[in-house]
Order: sequence, then structure tokens, then C-alpha cells
Amino acid sequence: MTASAITYTEVDHVGVLTLNRPEAMNSLNYQAYLEIEDTVRACTARALIITGNGRCFCAGDDVKQILGSSDGAPAEFIERSKRSGGLTPAADALLHTDIPVIAAVNGAAVGWGMELALMADIRIASVNAKFAELFVVRGLCCDAPGLGRLAALVGRERAAELLFTGDIISAQEALDMQLVSRLVEHEALLPTAQTLAKKIAANPPLAVQALKAGLRRTLDPDWRDTGRWASDQIKRLRTTEDSVEGVQAFLEKRNPVYVGR
Repeated sequence: MTASAITYTEVDHVGVLTLNRPEAMNSLNYQAYLEIEDTVRACTARALIITGNGRCFCAGDDVKQILGSSDGAPAEFIERSKRSGGLTPAADALLHTDIPVIAAVNGAAVGWGMELALMADIRIASVNAKFAELFVVRGLCCDAPGLGRLAALVGRERAAELLFTGDIISAQEALDMQLVSRLVEHEALLPTAQTLAKKIAANPPLAVQALKAGLRRTLDPDWRDTGRWASDQIKRLRTTEDSVEGVQAFLEKRNPVYVGR
């Protein structure tokens, strides 16, 4: 049996979803995506914390399995994507849950790891955290959260810079541009997130859920429409020479050479 890619615990109405592939920097394979979706959809907690095991929050897609393989997504993942209107199924679950989500970012949150942090309602960062929308250096477009949330948090110009360059920023830079709301010492990260989650969970759950639904109704785009567009762009871009080169250069640990094809 394949080991679980995540762990989930719940105490006093506070759930903690921990990405649990530390040997792979908590990168996401198809199993991890499916387990995140299943856990979020089944969650009955009043507040949910998402964090990573080890020194990394989430290094994004498992490059070897998802980007470096020609096998394609498994049938179950494809079928779930159809049911979620083209939006990544795990993203569909997170973006439409009425449970408040706190990202406790313990280390690097890059690629889809940054998307995961963006889907949270509140982001608390360890001083060890780093952030990057790395999609462009793989020759790809980001997922829906990077398009629908990043600019709302940091402004269009800073979002454009992060998306167009793929630059990695420190936790302090993330705080300065209001990408995260709190910056704490590494040892204080989970206790700080748990204290906040417990405070939220102590409030009337139906009122909290209505408030979150109201924020989504007022501020969010049509996630499934944006997700379909992003999915179409990613499929198209994955067939380009530049995308193949970006992945190959990463696997070979060299600088890529892009040709615009």
C-alpha cells in the first residue's frame, strides 16, 4: 500500500492537514492532490490549518511524476477534473469550502505550493518561509488562485512581477507586500496558527461559514471559469518546446535555454 501523502488530525474542532512527503519537499503527486481534495471535502472542523512536514511547506508539483512523465494524469484525476468544471479538484474543494483555512507556511511555498497558500483565508509565515510563482520558468501558466488571489493581495504590479519573473521572495518581503498577515519565529508558527484557529472555532460556526461565503461572493471571481481557462493554457503550454526545456533543465540541474516555441 502506498503511504499517505498527507496526515490529518482534529482536536477541539480545529483540523490540521499536513503535507507529508518531506523526502520530496512535500511536492504534490496525483495521490497528494486526491488526498487533499478528499480531506477538505470531508472536513467537519470549524477551522482548518494547512502546513508541511519538514523544512518545506510545498515545492509544488512533483516534477518527475506530473511534468516529466508522458503517462498523463490517472483516470480518476481526469474524471474529478471534469466534475469540478476543469478547475484542479483540490483547488475546487479549497476555494468552495465554507471552513476558514489558515496556511501555516513553514518553509518554501513555490509553484502550486504558493497556490495552496493563496487559497487560504489567512497566511502565517515562519521566518524560514519563501514564496515563488515558478510556473513561468517551467514554460507554464499558473493555476486559478495565482490569477484570482495574488493581485488582490499584493496589487496588480507586484503580482505581475512575481508571475512574469518567477522570482523567489523571502518571508519578510511577503509580509512587506501583505502576501502574509503575520511573520513569526519558526518554533512559534504552529502554536500561533492553532491559537488563531481555536479563536475562530470558538465562534458560532454557522455565522463564520456565512461570513466566509459572503467574502467569496463579494470578492472572488468565477473560480471554475478561471480554472477552465488556466487548465486550457497549461495543456497548450505543456506541448511547447520551452515547457519541455524548462522541465528538462530542472531535472538536469542546469540553466534553461528558451526559444519561444
